[in-house]
Amino acid sequence: MRQSVKIKSYLNTQKKLVEDALERYIPSPSAPFEQNIESMRYSLFAGGKRIRPILCLAAAEAVGGSATTNEDLLAVACALECIHTYSLIHDDLPAMDNDDLRRGKPTNHVLFGEAGAILAGDGLQSLAFELLSDAALSPSLTALQRLQITHTVAKASGYAGMVGGQALDIANERQEFPFEMLQNIHRSKTGALITASIHCGAIGAGAGSVQQQALLEYGKQIGLAFQIVDDLLNVTSTSKQLGKQAGSDAALGKATYPSFFGIEETRKRAEKAIASAHEALAEFGTSADHLRQLADYIYERSN
Repeated sequence: MRQSVKIKSYLNTQKKLVEDALERYIPSPSAPFEQNIESMRYSLFAGGKRIRPILCLAAAEAVGGSATTNEDLLAVACALECIHTYSLIHDDLPAMDNDDLRRGKPTNHVLFGEAGAILAGDGLQSLAFELLSDAALSPSLTALQRLQITHTVAKASGYAGMVGGQALDIANERQEFPFEMLQNIHRSKTGALITASIHCGAIGAGAGSVQQQALLEYGKQIGLAFQIVDDLLNVTSTSKQLGKQAGSDAALGKATYPSFFGIEETRKRAEKAIASAHEALAEFGTSADHLRQLADYIYERSN
């Protein structure tokens, strides 16, 4: 697998599309809420890759969504990025992973204080559901589609998804536990929102049940690969390459794929997950090529 010029161009184009939409949807700092909004925007525009919103749009492409549908899904894509960013702000807090660096910049609480960071995350989370529920931002979606998408995001980001995964991760620091627990942590903390991003695009584009199941399996596999690669990079990359503290997993006593299997076996497991993601797209034609290329990108990324 090797990243192509085509996928890099696609990522750049889609990232700009998402960031232009974020600029439209996210309020500008203004009194009396200026500091809270400034804190929200600081982390939201701190240089993310926008993988989750791009996956949402690429899933709609795979199903054959119209240009209008894809335009309307931008609000959904932006909501997903708001949820992801809020999770990063909270993950970095001293009470959580206690990180001072994110994407090569000071983390939110370093600049705005712990209370400011907590409230920035809270603001982004609620803004996400404001975007999801605003019919004016996605007029081509039916009320049922909007409800299904909102439910999907809420479930993936809550106690049985991203939040629950973080809770398990913290509770099991410096503990010995079976591999099944690591799978639960990864599936919830990272995989749930990635899978939901793809599911939202499928719902918005009108995917049938067979297509949805195929895309859910694709999402499950790339979500797994994403976290396995994160575990690898935390061991094999420098802080400069990562844009955050390298070796932080070991310092916090977190169990990871490399700690269970070593580096080479971990790489093989990531490769296997990517191969399974490709297999899940077998019934799709060229409309899913960007999803295929995104799977390879997730495996080959350097941060």
